[in-house]
Amino acid sequence: MNVRAHMSMMFHLDKCLGCHTCSVACKNLWTDPRGSEYMWWNNVETRPGTGYPTLWEDQEHFHGGWVRTRAGELKLRLHSRVKGLANLFYNPSLPAIDDYYEPFTFRYQDLFDAPAGTDQPTAIPISQITGEPIDIVSGPNWDDDLAGSAIYARNDPNLEAVAPHVRAQLEEVERVVFTYVPRICNHCLNPACVAACPSGAIYKRAEDGVVLVNDTKCRGWRMCVAACPYKKVYNNWTTGKSEKCILCFPRLETGQAPGCAHSCVGRIRYVGVLLYDADKIPSAASVPAGDLVHSQLSAILDPHDPKVVAAAEASGVDPGWIEAAGRSPVYRFVKEWGIALPLHPEYRTMAMMFYVPPLSPLMSTYEDGLAAPDVHPAHTDFDLSADLDRARLPIEYLANMFSAGDVKPVRAALAKMMAVRAFKRRESVEGSVDEATLELLHRAGSSAREAEEMYRLTTLASFQERFVIPKYHRETQIEGHVDPLAHKGSAGRGYLQASER
Repeated sequence: MNVRAHMSMMFHLDKCLGCHTCSVACKNLWTDPRGSEYMWWNNVETRPGTGYPTLWEDQEHFHGGWVRTRAGELKLRLHSRVKGLANLFYNPSLPAIDDYYEPFTFRYQDLFDAPAGTDQPTAIPISQITGEPIDIVSGPNWDDDLAGSAIYARNDPNLEAVAPHVRAQLEEVERVVFTYVPRICNHCLNPACVAACPSGAIYKRAEDGVVLVNDTKCRGWRMCVAACPYKKVYNNWTTGKSEKCILCFPRLETGQAPGCAHSCVGRIRYVGVLLYDADKIPSAASVPAGDLVHSQLSAILDPHDPKVVAAAEASGVDPGWIEAAGRSPVYRFVKEWGIALPLHPEYRTMAMMFYVPPLSPLMSTYEDGLAAPDVHPAHTDFDLSADLDRARLPIEYLANMFSAGDVKPVRAALAKMMAVRAFKRRESVEGSVDEATLELLHRAGSSAREAEEMYRLTTLASFQERFVIPKYHRETQIEGHVDPLAHKGSAGRGYLQASER
């Protein structure tokens, strides 16, 4: 057992407001230099929709991620070594600037130079690439809240496998429903971007699993951009280097949450450590599509298991990280409760950012009935399976996003969330929980104790409970050590005082 530690994040989509505060925080922190204007390391997409860059999920066009051969082995979808060499100077699978958007600013001087007149002066949009006036035709979330539009929602690749009659219902004006999906780099366990880089510039830190780009090695081949199925690696046209989300590792190393998570208004993000068995990665990523979710979760280890703890210590995992893994909220949502799933596991990169599927579009179809005085919230006729099939956002659609088309994991997660909501409603409205409600929880694979814990961590958790970040460096855990940067005196004097002890 080769135990490693990984910093992971979980997104509770049922609470996302679509406010883009996370995107703006990330943009202000990391991507304001020239050449990175179009980069959104964190973006929030409206779903159904085509996403950013447009149609990034269409791997028949972009060829991202891995594919499983008939022999059960993995190979890059993008190319082989020979084909990669042939496409070194021309890669047809790269997204173009039109797939993102042409970054622009406004010529505000026009407001001051406009001659006197009866018309309101306007600032002309200017391309930040060419410096010439342009017509704005798209943006990083151009389809925001337009889930029913014929242009965007209808072209969502995840709708291809949805039954025609369900898709027709989605397109009806009165049934328009959308949800928000925040996305950052998934810092995958089996990253295609690392495998595709000809110069070895992209690497995965053994310390915490963060995938980074070494600028001194990067030669701007952009194979990483094409190979990443989530399109979360970008090319800076000014420096000629690749850039991507770094999970705010400078903040993590000082005990702070990533900027996107720290600024989240809806408190949908949770950060914590996961322990995993590195030896299981090849086999876990090579199983048939229907088993991908289970195989990936099986590689995540129980931090409370004495055998896992002993193996982690033998593998060199810091005891503080092992202890933090035991308190990780991500572990609870992903493994203990089983309601958080990876995004597009069929890409076989083993993404380490997880999502709780949205329940709100489902609950709105029958919540009025649950609240009616003559309807028992936990009536024995309350069929979880039947109510899931009534969801305005089809289960098949969510399964195409979070479980490689397998509806069982999504159905199980939503059923448990529905049962917990019914349980808490019964408890808060009538002050007690009857046997029918407990039976409902039991049918969903939960219990009263688990429901209370799930509710508390979802709605009442403190900042420290949502972000469990261990100390990064061994020296910070030495008894009597004084952080030079935190000492009131000079850095040198603080270090001497600590060492003298």
